Amino acid sequence: MTHTRAMTKHVSKLLAFLSAAVLLLLTVALAPMFSQAGPGPAGEGAAAGILPAVDQDDAGAALLDVSTASERLPASQQEISLTFAPLVRAASPAVVNVYTEKKVAARGMTLEQMMFGVPAQGRVQNSLGSGVIVGSDGIIVTNNHVIQGADTFRVVLSDRREFTAELMLADERTDLAVLRINPEGERLPTLAFADTRAVQVGDLVLAIGNPFGVGQTVTNGIISATARTDVGITDYSFFLQTDAAVNPGNSGGALVNTRGELVGVNTAIYSRTGGSVGIGFAIPSEMVKRVVDAAVNGGTFVRPWLGLAAQSVSFDIARSQGLTRPVGVIVTEVYPDGPAAQAGLRRGDLITAIDDREVFDEKGLKFLAAIRNPGDVAKISLLRSGLAQVVDVTVEPPPGATEADLVLLSDASIFNGARVIELSPRLAEENGLDPFSKGSGIYVHSVTRGTVSRNYFQPGDIIRSVNGKSTRSVKDLEGVIEKGGKNWEIELERNGRTIKGTVRT
Repeated sequence: MTHTRAMTKHVSKLLAFLSAAVLLLLTVALAPMFSQAGPGPAGEGAAAGILPAVDQDDAGAALLDVSTASERLPASQQEISLTFAPLVRAASPAVVNVYTEKKVAARGMTLEQMMFGVPAQGRVQNSLGSGVIVGSDGIIVTNNHVIQGADTFRVVLSDRREFTAELMLADERTDLAVLRINPEGERLPTLAFADTRAVQVGDLVLAIGNPFGVGQTVTNGIISATARTDVGITDYSFFLQTDAAVNPGNSGGALVNTRGELVGVNTAIYSRTGGSVGIGFAIPSEMVKRVVDAAVNGGTFVRPWLGLAAQSVSFDIARSQGLTRPVGVIVTEVYPDGPAAQAGLRRGDLITAIDDREVFDEKGLKFLAAIRNPGDVAKISLLRSGLAQVVDVTVEPPPGATEADLVLLSDASIFNGARVIELSPRLAEENGLDPFSKGSGIYVHSVTRGTVSRNYFQPGDIIRSVNGKSTRSVKDLEGVIEKGGKNWEIELERNGRTIKGTVRT
């Protein structure tokens, strides 16, 4: 027993000595790290010693290198007090409320009105949205769906002053509209357009608008995605997606970056309940600026045209082209004498980018062309037979008749009451038609109620021939009609199907 206790004492002393030695070695090894850390900002104290050593000259680079970042508590009262308030104070005065009124005719008369001869009174529909001041002289941009069909427009500034507004331009295909108010010489606060080519997923943004009519509201989030083309809201589907809360009433409001610039106009949300679920879409400021410039400099938004059709690249197509991933679009059609044809593009060319911006589908291709002014040169990067090249294409408005050239047929034939127009690339662009459809014809734009033509024709019909004569122009159709007759042999295309028949009158 005595021997055992003596052994225990010797072992205890040995363990104590070894522990002290290990602690001493650790202290010597870790000392340089603590000595290099140096003092941090005021208030950090000893906590600064646990941070990686960073020379003052390399501090900015270290902040950008996410791989070297470590979690830490706010280091000062200033960091705890960080706020978006200065940014909001600068940006929010340029965001306005847009109120519209539309008079709706009364559907019927009450018994009292009929008995006492009181005329039926129409009702007034009111709607609310948001807008952004982009011109200090009173130029305001909003969504087309905010003002569509309205008779009067009223704008309320952030300081509660009210102005009557006039409509300068409304473009349904981009879902943008431009209003003007008269500030009587006062220079109004504005938001500058951001360069959305530099927008990245993860960028901080603020959404400013008037959701549900509760008053000006600010929410924050990030850019969740760029170049969303599968939303299907407008013909030029190319949206910025954000998780900043956007709700009904935010339409037409501002999506602002941390520099106080207008990144986009909030337009739509994805929701099954009508409320925000963190998926909102904004029209990029590039397109907004094009529409505003058109409104200020003439009042018509002319859409540039490449004169080609294309389809997305699948994984199999990408592999056959020697690509490691699907990118770009394959040219499937080239319109004769169009901009693409004049630049030498061919069927089978694989377009990878416009002005160094990647494209993945035809909608993205159309958007990147549409943000340019007619006459501008776009640099198209493409692969042809495996070889990369860059082609300059001068974008131009699509040629041919527009809706301004509509003709109302008012003769005593079966065509009486039909509004028709010649097929053209420009008409196809305006109405979402295929400009490469084979053959020519006359497009039935609309049919007047209560007229004879309503029995035989529908909007969207393409009249190919009448009484055996091809109808390539409205004059061709009018010439056949003038000859008259009791039998009308009609060949037309409806919903992609060819219909032939004889109408006897």
